[in-house]
Amino acid sequence: MTDVKFSARAYAKVLLHAIKYPHCAINGLLLGKYGNGELSIVDAVPLFHISLHLAPMGELALNTVEQLATELNLEIAGYYAANENINDTSIDKPAHRAISEKLTENFDHAIIAMVDNKELSIDMDRFALKVSQYSDGKWKVKDRASIRYEGDDTLLKALYKLNKDERYRDLYDFDNHLDDVSLDWRNRKLNKIIDGALQRQV
Repeated sequence: MTDVKFSARAYAKVLLHAIKYPHCAINGLLLGKYGNGELSIVDAVPLFHISLHLAPMGELALNTVEQLATELNLEIAGYYAANENINDTSIDKPAHRAISEKLTENFDHAIIAMVDNKELSIDMDRFALKVSQYSDGKWKVKDRASIRYEGDDTLLKALYKLNKDERYRDLYDFDNHLDDVSLDWRNRKLNKIIDGALQRQV
């Protein structure tokens, strides 16, 4: 199993997606690349908070994100999700299985990152992902020591400010885009907001 590093942008978008819809299960895809024994997660693409269980929507989203990954010279390297129940970090759900199985067909180092809702706090003072990696035909939970986050404490401080300023309202997933095609599922505006928040914490 390999080490995993999350970019600040990827981690922030995963958490902001979960924060925006605390009453819903949410999911998305992780874009990244593998090299020198490390999987770098560069970006996150929020998918659904309503349509998790609708196979046609999942296929459409997967195909669209595959095109984006190719354009950026990245791989769809993982899947992220948060379950409705605050105590539930299980990856054994139909919606999770459907997409994660497709990932393992195309990428040997695929991961699943589950948001641990119990680790979320107003202070944003700790990292809240439980990461599993596909190895020897099954998903295995990774040791936290093998997972790194760009910026560390700076990222947590920036995320606290983003949450306080309700910047999760600027995040749009595929469900939002399907309701209103003017909403940017690539979240280019939010990317700039996240980058700016990080720079102000340095």
